Amino acid sequence: KLAAEFPSEDIFLMTASPVIKAVTNFKQVSKTLEEFDVEEQPSSLLEKRYPNIRVIQSGVKQLESDEHRIYTEDGKEYIYEKLCLCAGAKPKLIVEGNPYVLGIRDTDSAQAFQKNLAQAERIVVVGNGGIALELVYEIQGCEVIWAIKDKAIGNTFFDAGAAEFLLPKLTAESRETPIECKRTKYTLEGSEEKGRPTGASDKLGSALGPDWHEGLHLKGTKEFSHKVHIETLCEVKKIHLQQEFIQLQRTSLTFPKGGKNVEADEVLWPVYVELTNGKIYGCNFIVSATGVVPNVEPFLDGNNFAVGEDGGLKVDRHMHTSLPDVYAAGDICTAAWEPSPVWHQMRLWTQARQMGWYAAKCMAADASGESIDMDFSFELFAHITKFFNYKVVVLGKYNAQGLGPDHELMLRCTKGHEYVKVVMQNGRMMGAVLIGETDLEETFENLILNQMDLSAYGEDLLNPDIDIEDYFD
Repeated sequence: KLAAEFPSEDIFLMTASPVIKAVTNFKQVSKTLEEFDVEEQPSSLLEKRYPNIRVIQSGVKQLESDEHRIYTEDGKEYIYEKLCLCAGAKPKLIVEGNPYVLGIRDTDSAQAFQKNLAQAERIVVVGNGGIALELVYEIQGCEVIWAIKDKAIGNTFFDAGAAEFLLPKLTAESRETPIECKRTKYTLEGSEEKGRPTGASDKLGSALGPDWHEGLHLKGTKEFSHKVHIETLCEVKKIHLQQEFIQLQRTSLTFPKGGKNVEADEVLWPVYVELTNGKIYGCNFIVSATGVVPNVEPFLDGNNFAVGEDGGLKVDRHMHTSLPDVYAAGDICTAAWEPSPVWHQMRLWTQARQMGWYAAKCMAADASGESIDMDFSFELFAHITKFFNYKVVVLGKYNAQGLGPDHELMLRCTKGHEYVKVVMQNGRMMGAVLIGETDLEETFENLILNQMDLSAYGEDLLNPDIDIEDYFD
């Protein structure tokens, strides 16, 4: 976007990774919903398309904002007129530096995970967001103990009702063949041979795209396809290595049969997880899928950035940080403006793309002294994804985020087919979750955006016999 806005200026893209992530197959589904694939491409493709872009493959060592200067890890320095920090976030590991704990956030860590899984008989997955959901669903031939701190799975995206709707898909023994994924992968020649140490999640890769598990062979050593046991309302209390565990002389549990686990485990595992509910399980390794923290470290030293409560660089409605000529976008930033009543920040690919595009527009407007309106994509939170092979659309305050007690929920659910939930407040639609092919996203998006009073329709709003799209056309 910058290269198009400033055709005669030099644009430098600094990245620690030898590939760049490109958005492909972009499709505007509705006013605010968009679908796209994320693809790794060689950086030369970008330089070919835009002759004014130079890709510099090196990490940033230091930023001297007073001097408008950046030092890279390969010992070079660069002067900038305007700078946008888009360094993303890194996995929030349950413990640092344990070789049996893998964080999954980028394509490299997904490969390390796949290598380990090939030899695994049992793993423990900790976390309850999008990556944990997808992972648990995709893993076959390996026992999975899934520890979540909430009552229900997928708490970031769903309520307990939606979780119930999805659960049968998780426990089904046979798996429908996945729909072919038309994403090509660009990998570095010889990059596999370098042999990453297993727990090397400190190396920064680029975040996973929306269907990152496609093309990864996620299969353990066992012959059965699918065995998941969920431990709810618990967190990891302690992790014991094998020697330590033997000395403790405590009992670990076998994989629960029929949901009950009373038997002591005779097998010796490389690592043991003690949960806050008192249970201990042995496993081959632990996947920490517990979210991300903004990757701000390289930039804080010597610079007086305003930092948000979640650790991100605070940005105003024009994506400015608190320092002159420094902008930020994506996972690294914290939206510090007064948001629209039905938008909130969530560290997702869709928002990263929107913020990057909008930040470039803001940088161009500032350079030419023009004023600019807030981009329309920040009017309504809208995200489209896939879980357990279902299409999932979340709109607005889909989990009644910040609405207080005076809201009501309306539900419609057809087992194995669709799940529709809307969040209403004072007769107005504030959010929705749509699972399956409901075809309601555009209608609901409009109803949330125009805040029409729907009290007169009551329950009929979700009546399957009433064609609601025609109604509000």
